[in-house]
Amino acid sequence: MRLYLAPLEGITGWIFRSAVHECFGGFDKYFVPFIRPNQMGHFSAREKKDILPEHNEGMYTVPQILTNRPEDFIRTAYKLSEYGYQEINLNLGCPSRTVVTKGRGAGFLADPDRLDAFLYEVFEKCGIRISVKTRLGMDDPEEFYHLLEIYNKYRMEELIIHPRVQKDFYKNTPNMKLFTEALAKSSNPVCYNGDIFTVEDYIRFTQIHPEVECVMTGRGVLADPALARKIRGGAGADAGELRRFHDLLYAGYCREMSGDRTILFKMKELWTYLAPVFTNYKKYVKKIKKAEKCAVYEKIIDELFENEEISVS
Repeated sequence: MRLYLAPLEGITGWIFRSAVHECFGGFDKYFVPFIRPNQMGHFSAREKKDILPEHNEGMYTVPQILTNRPEDFIRTAYKLSEYGYQEINLNLGCPSRTVVTKGRGAGFLADPDRLDAFLYEVFEKCGIRISVKTRLGMDDPEEFYHLLEIYNKYRMEELIIHPRVQKDFYKNTPNMKLFTEALAKSSNPVCYNGDIFTVEDYIRFTQIHPEVECVMTGRGVLADPALARKIRGGAGADAGELRRFHDLLYAGYCREMSGDRTILFKMKELWTYLAPVFTNYKKYVKKIKKAEKCAVYEKIIDELFENEEISVS
């Protein structure tokens, strides 16, 4: 089974990916949060840092593009190939309203004819391998039957299916009935994405779908950065590993970002997911949320690691 780290905007950037890879490993592919082509045809500062080869050493990294304009996708794909990338992912899954209202991400699924024309031009003119990450549709899962007919026209590296519609965001439960049908009818290799938070989730999924060859997980890794290693039969993270993981992240953000407020925003976001692995974590979460200075934050983290134990193995 192949395991992929999902692209989560603002979270799984190169600093996070590098820390996961260095401390725990376990992933076959690491997906870069979406690149949004602009009118100037240049990468933003964040995007460039995310794709630099020296920031992705030792990892099979797949950049993701968010656009509904074929010329933008093709131009960006060729620029990425100059950095050495051999595979590009198309984002048809982002449920964010700011993205969807512009007809991008999951919003592109609302216009299947235009999507078909987009895919035709992209696959006709782009020499690099392309994978697609998709949802089932905008409002109704039944939309996916027609979308799958469109996807089957093109030879993709793989079709990554998150079996929810856009309006679900991350609520409700994945539509496994439709995923099972897609698995049987897809002419492309299929990767599953959705609600793999624990080893038990993974085992339950693979028992039902033993024929699936790859699974993507994102939010589960935020709560347990050793998840991929554990799925492969390895050990859970111990306190020393989690401290090293935290320190790599924190040092990276301190190096790349300016201002305590910006740095602490990133770290507070991490702790909303990671804190429950510790005993008596709630009082530390409150302190972390209130922290406004890095020096104060550092003392809280020292106390947490010194006084509490890992409650989840």
